[in-house]
Amino acid sequence: MMQQDISSGYSKGWEDLRKQARKLENEIDLKLVSFSKLGTGHTGIKPDSDTEPLLSTEHVFETMALDVEQLLTQLTAVNERLAEVSAPDSPSAPSNAALIHTLQRHKEILQDYKQEFSKTKANWRARREREDLLRSVRKDIDTYKSSSGLNRRMDMYLKENEHIRSSDRLVDEQISIAVDTRENLMSQRLNFKRIQTRMHDLSSRFPAVNSLIQRINLRKRRDSLILGSIVGVCTFLMLLYAFH
Repeated sequence: MMQQDISSGYSKGWEDLRKQARKLENEIDLKLVSFSKLGTGHTGIKPDSDTEPLLSTEHVFETMALDVEQLLTQLTAVNERLAEVSAPDSPSAPSNAALIHTLQRHKEILQDYKQEFSKTKANWRARREREDLLRSVRKDIDTYKSSSGLNRRMDMYLKENEHIRSSDRLVDEQISIAVDTRENLMSQRLNFKRIQTRMHDLSSRFPAVNSLIQRINLRKRRDSLILGSIVGVCTFLMLLYAFH
C-alpha cells in the first residue's frame, strides 16, 4: 500500500513537471519563430529613416530576447527537477526506461532551443554590423559628394575672380595707354603752338609768307582732328573689348 502511494505521488509529480515542460516548450517555440524572423529582418516593421535602419526593431528584439532567456531558464529548472525525480537513487523513482527516454528528449529540445536562440542573436549582431557598415559607407559617400561639390564651386569662384582680376589689369593697361597718348598729344600741341608762334612772327615780318602759313595751319588742324578721332576710336574699342 505504501509503495503504491509512493508510486502515485511520484507519477503525479512527474506528470506535473512534464506538463510544465511542454507548456514552456510551446511558448518558447512560438517565441523563437517570431524572434528568428525579427533577427533575419523578415518583419512588417519598416524603418523611419536610413540613418537608423534598425532603431524601430532594436527595442522589440531586446525585449523578445529577454523573454526567451527567461523561458529558457524556467525550462532548464523544470528539466533539472525532472532529472532529480527520475534519478535512479531517488527513493520514489521506479525503474522505467520510457521515463529516462522522455527526460532525454526534453533535454534535447532544450538544447535545440538554446542553439536556435544563440544563432538568432548572432545573426542579429551580424545584421547590425552590416547595417552600421553600410550606413558608414553611405555617410562617407555623401560627405565626399558634398565636399566635391564645394570644391567645384570654390574652383568656379576662383576662376571667376581670376577673370575679373585679369579684366582689371587689362583695363588699367588701356587707361595707362590712353593717359600716355593724351600726354603725347598735349606735348605735340605745345610744340605746334610754339611753331605757330614762330610762324606768326615770321608772317608778320614777311607778309608774302602769311598765306602759306595759313594753309599749313589748316592742314595741321585737319591732321590733328583726324589723329584725335583715330585715337578716340581706338581707345573706345579697347575699353569695349576689356569690359566685354
